[in-house]
Order: sequence, then structure tokens, then C-alpha cells
Amino acid sequence: MDDSALRAHLVELLQMGHAHLKPDAVFKGLPFELWGGRPDGAPHTPWELLEHLRFTQRDILEFSRNPQYAEPSWPADYWPRKQAPANRAAVTKSLQQFRDDLLAMQALVKDPKTDLFANIPWGDGQTILREAMLVADHNAYHLGQLVLVRRLLGSPHPGQR
Repeated sequence: MDDSALRAHLVELLQMGHAHLKPDAVFKGLPFELWGGRPDGAPHTPWELLEHLRFTQRDILEFSRNPQYAEPSWPADYWPRKQAPANRAAVTKSLQQFRDDLLAMQALVKDPKTDLFANIPWGDGQTILREAMLVADHNAYHLGQLVLVRRLLGSPHPGQR
């Protein structure tokens, strides 16, 4: 079976675009002093959203490729303990890890040796196809939240009015 079209569509979905903003567009130009800002009524700061995105994406990637995967505690491990980054370097590091893991998930999907439909042996019925779609869906949801939080903080993403 030639599944190259499916793989290409999954990679495109993971990269975002089309109906979704690309992650870098959502993060671009957010002033450092706003990363810890929480607008009235909003449940999360930009930093909390980025760290949740980074951690959850890494968790799904590790589950997808690591036979020694150990499930973190929900929800404690999936959300940062602090609402603001310690410094600019923390933001830079988190953004780079998010990008690197997104590329790693794309590489896993692109690899013709990866059986997209096989059950992950250490899971309970999950497949790489499902995990790739989960990453894309989860990222789209929380990146959408970040767009709104930015707007409420007075810093719309570039291109937004």
C-alpha cells in the first residue's frame, strides 16, 4: 500500500497553516514582559500555554517512540508550576524544544519504516497515526487559546488587527 499521500497530509497537518496559524506566527513578537500576563477571566498565561504545549507534545512523542515510556502524572506534570518564565532564555529554550519535538514527530510520520496503522506495543490500542493527529489537534487548540490571550494582553500576533 502506498501511504505517501497520507504521510504528506499528516506532516502538513502537524506543520499547521491553512486553517490554522503556524506556531511561530503565534509566538512571534510577544514582548517578554507579557509572557507571564494573565488577562481577567483567562485560565492561563502565554508561558503556561507554551510550557503545556511543549511538555504534552514531548510526552506524546515519547509515548510514540519509546518502549520504556513512563506516563507522567495528570495534571500536575502537564502544566508549569509558575505562571511566568524565569528569564528570556527560558522562553527561547522552551520554544526551541517545542520546534524540535514537532520536527521529530514529523520525521517519525515521514519515515517509511513507521507503520502508521500498527498498534504501539506499549500502548493500549494507540497508533502513530492517532498520536500524530493528537499532536496536531492539541497544538491547534492551545495555539488558538494563545492567540486570544495575546489579544487580551494587547499584543496581537503579527498580521492580526
